Amino acid sequence: MSDDRDPTSDSGQTSLERREERRGQRPGDRVVRIVRPREFKRTTGGFVATDAALEPQAGLGRAWTSVRRVLIGRRLATAEEHSEHVSKKIGLAIFASDNISSSAYATEEAMRILALAGIGAVAALTLPLTVAIVVVLAIVVLSYVQVIKAYPSGGGSYVVAKENLGVIAGLIAASALLVDYFLTVAVSVAAGVAAITSAVPGLHDTRVLISIALVAFLTVGNLRGIREAGLIFAAPTYLYVLSVLGLLAVGLWRVASGSIPEPVQPLQAFAPEGLQPLTLLLVLRAFASGSVALTGTEAVSNGVQAFKEPPERNASIVLVTMGSLFATLFIVISYLATTIGITPDASETETVLSLLARSLVGTSWYFYLVQATTAVILILAANTAFNGFPRLASIMATDRFMPRQFAQRGDRLAFSTGIVALAIVSSLLILVYDASVTNLIPLYTVGVFIAFTLSQAGMVRRWFGLRSRGWVVSAAINALGAVATGVVAIVVGISKFELGAWMVVAIIPVLVAMLYGINRHYRVVGDRLLISATAPITLQPSLPRVIVPISRIDRASLRALSIAKGLGGDTYAVHISFDAEGARAFKKRWAQVVGDAIPLESIISPYRALLPPLLRYLDAIDHSEPGRPIIVVLAEFVPRHWWETLLHNQTALLLKLRLFGRRNTSVLDVPYHLDDAGDDDDRRP
Repeated sequence: MSDDRDPTSDSGQTSLERREERRGQRPGDRVVRIVRPREFKRTTGGFVATDAALEPQAGLGRAWTSVRRVLIGRRLATAEEHSEHVSKKIGLAIFASDNISSSAYATEEAMRILALAGIGAVAALTLPLTVAIVVVLAIVVLSYVQVIKAYPSGGGSYVVAKENLGVIAGLIAASALLVDYFLTVAVSVAAGVAAITSAVPGLHDTRVLISIALVAFLTVGNLRGIREAGLIFAAPTYLYVLSVLGLLAVGLWRVASGSIPEPVQPLQAFAPEGLQPLTLLLVLRAFASGSVALTGTEAVSNGVQAFKEPPERNASIVLVTMGSLFATLFIVISYLATTIGITPDASETETVLSLLARSLVGTSWYFYLVQATTAVILILAANTAFNGFPRLASIMATDRFMPRQFAQRGDRLAFSTGIVALAIVSSLLILVYDASVTNLIPLYTVGVFIAFTLSQAGMVRRWFGLRSRGWVVSAAINALGAVATGVVAIVVGISKFELGAWMVVAIIPVLVAMLYGINRHYRVVGDRLLISATAPITLQPSLPRVIVPISRIDRASLRALSIAKGLGGDTYAVHISFDAEGARAFKKRWAQVVGDAIPLESIISPYRALLPPLLRYLDAIDHSEPGRPIIVVLAEFVPRHWWETLLHNQTALLLKLRLFGRRNTSVLDVPYHLDDAGDDDDRRP
């Protein structure tokens, strides 16, 4: 890349540019061309690295880049972020899939607990519990509309609780949500695989492997960026809604016409008379299990900035639409299941929605359509967590409560570190809990209701502080939300405590301590590295002691010695021999080739150790003049092919690892490639 400039002007030439003089078209004319590498473009005040600057030079690196391009797509520049914002239609598919997909199993989870008290309890209490859960959902949706209006930059429960209730409350909310996001992926994928095995029972034994493979698929899809992930996953979400609405329409028509079908019996039925008495605790457990339906509501408030302009309005519309769609599906599924007489399968081989579909349409093509779309939406429900978790983690990383890597965007402007971390942890949960929805559900929802409660309590505190126009109504909505979600959190915690909720309750304080510890580390480091901005800094030169470990005298070592001598300061070469004869031979060779250009320190190691004597030598040098910097210059031979590395000992690499982080010591690596052999002469350093 080059450009022509007036040679008499101030070209502002930098170290990346070189000047080429050429004759002009007329005698005496000349043109100066400023030539720079194609990897950089000139801009005001400096350079911009182009996509070519990111291309690896090695063959393996280029191959891996090609694979990444196929899987993830081309790199996106930061300026292209606006193109990644999504519309309401795509946003609904991305952020609402978790909540909407809960309609496929929320009824069943409540039924499973009620079935312990007998089939009569299932028939009598499933629909009332469904209505109660929908009422709580409506309160939560209205409350989070208030959160979106108040905090359009996103952050949800974490930001609301931190700013209004304090840092600890914010970290509790964040920890609860982080745990919930992990469980969202595990539960959603496991539920989707359960729908697949309902249609194809032969796959039941491979459900763990299928689940982990699907998590990997979702990971790759989300690494491609939120907009492209939305385009990939939007159609299945809407297809599920339409197919289930069609099924429910058939069911309502048959009930209204009096042609109620016979219920399909599950593979393994619960005992008709029940195994436990119908107690208040059992009813509360059923309510808690069905409350899984409220998960995913938080994600919209976390991802407000992912929407197109105006983001807060679009996010609010998506939130209300999500709640309305879910409420419709949930209530009608519960109504039809209890009216027809569907009971859950104790063996977990077939889902309640599958039994309902078979009862209404048999094993026709529509049954398999419902099963397929259900499986897909349940799997894609994890996509909500894949968008919520990385965004929450990035906000917390910006606040220095999580590692900084979580705040960095990947090639496609997605928060890649958060996406990969979520995939790893959720896959481990699937493996540990054998991809069983029933085993995972007790851990689910505890965290999300804790976050709900803290968020709404924080909003109440905010309204009382602002006292702006209409604050009383807003505070009342959020107060109602805080009470409702707080009661549900207590119910869920008590009813599911022995079944596994205790683990979530126990891990939240541990996570809070970890997050606070991360923040404390960053604060300490920041204070130590802080410089005063009130006065200019004078950079004082510091002459180092330069140490060059030498194993033999060759072109690689001569290049390292030449570079070391150019660094200034006191320069020494150090050679370690295993016996006196070897030391004498090396000194003789040194005198012939290098002479007195650089002093040689010879150390005999009778126990044939290389690194320990060298490290102790550096310690002794350091103790002789404490505080004076040491630079260790290492000559490192680089073979042409990767496999040739196995034919050489890696002393330089091992020494670099041992010196990594050593106080007052810097390491300068001088690689020597075989292709460089013709460029060197035999001059002394």
